[in-house]
Parts: sequence; C-alpha cells; structure tokens
Amino acid sequence: MLIECPWCGPRAESEFSCGGEADIARPLEPEKLSDREWGDYLFMRRNPRGVHREQWLHTQGCRRWFMATRDTNTYAFQGYETFGGAGASAPVSDAAAGKNTQGGK
Repeated sequence: MLIECPWCGPRAESEFSCGGEADIARPLEPEKLSDREWGDYLFMRRNPRGVHREQWLHTQGCRRWFMATRDTNTYAFQGYETFGGAGASAPVSDAAAGKNTQGGK
C-alpha cells in the first residue's frame, strides 16, 4: 500500500507509523485530572468503522507528522492535511489511491 506524504509524495506503507486518532485535545491542566480521567485521555479512542481522521508520521522519510482521512473498511486514504496551515489539505494522488496512472487498464 502507498501512503502519500504531503512533503515527499507517495511512499511505501512501511515508511510510516500511525499515531492514532486525530483531533484529540490534550487537557489544559492534566495534574488536576483523576486517574480515571487521565486514563480515558490516554487510552480511550472512538475506533470507528468507516471514514476516520488519523495522525501519521513519516518515520523513514522526512519525519514529519500529518493528518490523513482514511476509510477503515477499505484502508483507502482519501486525503491529508498538514498541521498548522490554512489551505494545507489535499486529496490523495492517483498513485497513492492505487489507481493506474500509466494510461493502461
């Protein structure tokens, strides 16, 4: 499977590490949380079936984090976003989506 790094382009899945669910807000005052609340923050995730936003790290490449939208049923990546920039989202390229880009069947 190919995953498209926003900076390096399509690369083999083995170059990446999944960082789990995206958009999880860190508690502002973690020292005030109970053990149960801290455990919920650290370990409890939605794990939905279908389209899901995840964090990914290009561990064997540029070592940058990005967010990807992925369908957990098909594993197909639908797009990605870089952190901290408006207009930084982009669709997945034909190569990373597994489409034939050579002009054949």
